[in-house]
Amino acid sequence: MPSASGRRKPSRSSSAIVADKERGRHDLKIDAGTLDAPAPAGARGLLASSPFTVGGHRWRIRYYPNGDGADTKGWVSVYLLLDEDVAEPVTARFRLSLVTETRALFFIKCGSELLPNPHPETQEEFTSWGVWGYSKFEQRQVVASLLRRRGADRFSIRCDVVVLNGFRTEEKAPSAAAIPPSDLHRHLGDLLQSGRGTDVVFEVGGEAFPAHRCVLAARSPVISADLLGAAAAGDGGAVRVDGVEPRAFKALLRYAYTDSLPEMDKEEEDAVLRNLLVAADRYGLQRLKLICEDRLCRLVSVGAVEITLALAEKHKCDRLKEACLQFLGAPANLRAVMGTRGQ
Repeated sequence: MPSASGRRKPSRSSSAIVADKERGRHDLKIDAGTLDAPAPAGARGLLASSPFTVGGHRWRIRYYPNGDGADTKGWVSVYLLLDEDVAEPVTARFRLSLVTETRALFFIKCGSELLPNPHPETQEEFTSWGVWGYSKFEQRQVVASLLRRRGADRFSIRCDVVVLNGFRTEEKAPSAAAIPPSDLHRHLGDLLQSGRGTDVVFEVGGEAFPAHRCVLAARSPVISADLLGAAAAGDGGAVRVDGVEPRAFKALLRYAYTDSLPEMDKEEEDAVLRNLLVAADRYGLQRLKLICEDRLCRLVSVGAVEITLALAEKHKCDRLKEACLQFLGAPANLRAVMGTRGQ
């Protein structure tokens, strides 16, 4: 829509040029005995990994336990091989490292670097059957000594490869709008507080509580059949509710409209929650019952533990029952409870 000046707002978009790359890892597991057993230097001592694929290309790790030639005898030589013919050179970043398996917390196994000064990542261009790596990766006896120190009978040559396939353009999507959280509960709470459009009144302990049939019927089939059914069968007066204290019924209505409970005075919270739990169980508000049970578990005290335990037994609140029994399981608490009986 045009702005007040008659001009449209300019459209905005963006794009980015990013590296097209694929990552991969291969672990070549090796018995530590290859470092102690006699091994020829050069091509006759070559050991290689199975082929693995990264970035659409086939690779292998080459391992020489006693060097790749006469001048590197006594060293471990390690290389990365591009194991195929290619029309164009393949650019790749790679890192070769030696790792051993260790146990972390809860016996989780993880790999840790064996060498104190690991080799850094390097980038090279690989042609057909091209090889890059280290003829003197580490002295053979140094690796064997480090393994013995760790009590390891095997290690792995780990090869991390990043194949670079040039660059590509990415179009950036517009940033998502910041969507505020739902405030339906606030609007319904305001509706209850204001009393607008109410069509039923409940009389609880001499106090009147106006409410909306449709909201309560949607929240609880039991309320719909019990309380609202009584309202429909009556003469249009207030619906009397017995067995629930006014402050607990007010909290129940608040929960029905907002899914939350009002703030309660610390002095009366315990008693209100017990009465509210009874009402929640009576009217089929299972989530409210669980909320009350959870909060009562944290309010178990010397003066209320017996009545709370009886409540938990009657309304099948296993967690609350367990909390009461744990409280009474402490000798000091039990003595204090028994002491109150004699007063």
